[in-house]
Amino acid sequence: MRLYLSSFRTGDHPEELVRMSGAGARVAVIANSCDGAPPDVRADAVAGELDRLGALGLHPEEVDLRDFVDGRGTLAAAIAPFDVLWLRGGNVFTLRHAMRVSGFDDLVLAGLRADGFVYAGYSAGPCVLAPSLRGLEACDSADEVTDLHGVEPVFDGLGVLDRPFVPHVQSPGHPETELLDAVSARYRAEHVEHWRLRDGQVLVVDGDRTELL
Repeated sequence: MRLYLSSFRTGDHPEELVRMSGAGARVAVIANSCDGAPPDVRADAVAGELDRLGALGLHPEEVDLRDFVDGRGTLAAAIAPFDVLWLRGGNVFTLRHAMRVSGFDDLVLAGLRADGFVYAGYSAGPCVLAPSLRGLEACDSADEVTDLHGVEPVFDGLGVLDRPFVPHVQSPGHPETELLDAVSARYRAEHVEHWRLRDGQVLVVDGDRTELL
């Protein structure tokens, strides 16, 4: 299993992402955490990811999970050519909903078991790998899923990580740092072990190696 999990954007160790994925790797950019944003804002968010990943010598393109809901298209075939799945930040509950209704969550789990790709990204992208998303509603609105889709949000994570992932802690300048400092403090008070990352830090899992950089 290969994971490159950043607090914010590509973090301070993008060479690790390139090493694990290979120079010139194809990257599927998943931006469904931004589905609640106005279309022009969402488009700008995707463009930023394409620019940053392209600057590393990678070859990114968007795969929109909304195109694969209710049997529209074949998501497994769509992601098969990619070496990396890059899930950007945004609303973790909106992302988790898109993963559930498209079947992307099952494909991620199967692909990680087979070491078929690098799972990478930042903020919401790593957060969905936890056993549960409980606690993150203090930062991201779970109601966004109901507002957008008329259904209840999903609080179950994928369980790839053994503990919650909390980004942006002690990160002056990030608008969510105080909220996520409070989430981390609550976990500590409840004796919940969790990954706690400042912006710039990256959690790397590469086979038997797990390291917070």
